[in-house]
Amino acid sequence: MKIAQTHGAMIDFDTQVVVVGGGPGGATTAGLLARHGFDVVLLERHSFPRYHIGESLVPSCLKIFDALGVREKVEKHGFQQKDGARFDWGGDAWDVGFGTRLEPQHAWQVVRSEFDRMLLDHAVEQGADVREGVTVTDIAFDGDRPRSVRFLDWEGAEGVGTFEFLVDASGRAGLLATRYLRNRRFHEAFRNVALWGYWDGAGRLADGPLGATASCSIPCGWIWAIPLHDGKLSIGVVMHKSHLRRMRETQTLAQIYDDAVHENALVKELISPGRLVGELLAETDYSYASDRFAGSGHFLVGDAACFLDPLLSTGIHLATFSGMAAAASIASILRGEVGETEAADFFNVSYRCAYLRLLVVVSLFYQMHTGRDVYFRKAQELTTRDFDPGDLRQAFVSVISGMEDLNDIQAGGSQDVLGSLVSFYARHYEFVRGWHRGDALALTETQAGFARMGIAMAAESEFSLTPETAVNGLYLDAGSSLGLRRVAGAVASSS
Repeated sequence: MKIAQTHGAMIDFDTQVVVVGGGPGGATTAGLLARHGFDVVLLERHSFPRYHIGESLVPSCLKIFDALGVREKVEKHGFQQKDGARFDWGGDAWDVGFGTRLEPQHAWQVVRSEFDRMLLDHAVEQGADVREGVTVTDIAFDGDRPRSVRFLDWEGAEGVGTFEFLVDASGRAGLLATRYLRNRRFHEAFRNVALWGYWDGAGRLADGPLGATASCSIPCGWIWAIPLHDGKLSIGVVMHKSHLRRMRETQTLAQIYDDAVHENALVKELISPGRLVGELLAETDYSYASDRFAGSGHFLVGDAACFLDPLLSTGIHLATFSGMAAAASIASILRGEVGETEAADFFNVSYRCAYLRLLVVVSLFYQMHTGRDVYFRKAQELTTRDFDPGDLRQAFVSVISGMEDLNDIQAGGSQDVLGSLVSFYARHYEFVRGWHRGDALALTETQAGFARMGIAMAAESEFSLTPETAVNGLYLDAGSSLGLRRVAGAVASSS
């Protein structure tokens, strides 16, 4: 077994794959590649455990944990089980249970310092060379292909590593996207700010799914409430940055947060017996995406590629899903099963669709918002400034199972691409899963139905994991031989 190195002189290396970043995306990538016999070195600038936000999981992570061989450890750790979610949104309230009554599913609410440490230790157990306390200072390229990294350990000792493939899992810092590729674009639709803290002695939901996250709208935004196994309740407030800027003219962040968490009746009741402990935390500029998530010799996973508003609790899902997709793509390239360009194209489409289809649902939720602040609601409309209409159209189609081709939509002339798509669907198709109410179906009712359906989609997503959801004839097989498989009859590209 290779042991994680956190101290002492750095050792130069030559490996098949280097992973930068040891969060869930990087640990999943490194763990899967090592588990399937590939040489991989992971460089993480922190020494774990370390604090991180993003505590809520969805059941789509379960298959990834199974592929990684870590599910039993997660099950036994004692994290708060999560059987669903509660929404108190736009004047309506409903629960979402994961799975079905006959086949229930669950996820967890996790303390990230413990959860991330578990995944990173598991990668070491699989054979990955994990080095903590190591900062990558430079990447050298051969043309557009990264070939080596230069790094420093916590004592300032320098090392150099060479590799065949680089996986950037450096989180929001986005080493490749921000310093070298310079291809990150922030979405005008989601220029939000989050304020959050932790409450001791707070209440729990009296009914509904066990361990549910409560997502509650307020006039200026929305609130999350996440119960953790250590007895704390994570409470966060999300609002558009323009609204926060106006409020900051007369109030402190603590006052803004305190007013917001008392504005929703459900959240007010939960926190009434508790007290806020520790410092109030803040994070800005939520959602962004790189123009491409993979290219010559490199893959961007997790937040290094894109970041989505936390409404659907899909951060760890996107990180681990993209880590698995990157590992499978690299494994198949190194085995000679697919061409490098073909695998990069698969990863780009697969991860981008997984991201965009969730972003479509988040936008629908925001357009359901019925509070006083009209600007907040209007600011969340996806437009042609944020995404190419073709990309949004593809994401929208992936939300709606069994939907016919939408090629006849001419969205290019519309500034509200999402609104055009929903309007088109309302006019031409029956609404699936029981929300259809006749030809005169209102747009807002259609949006509400899509948004609710999206929760199940977010929790149980299987995009590109089956022949039926293949990308350009390829799908991801997370079985005994991790890799990309070709649908019967599909022809390999010339790459």
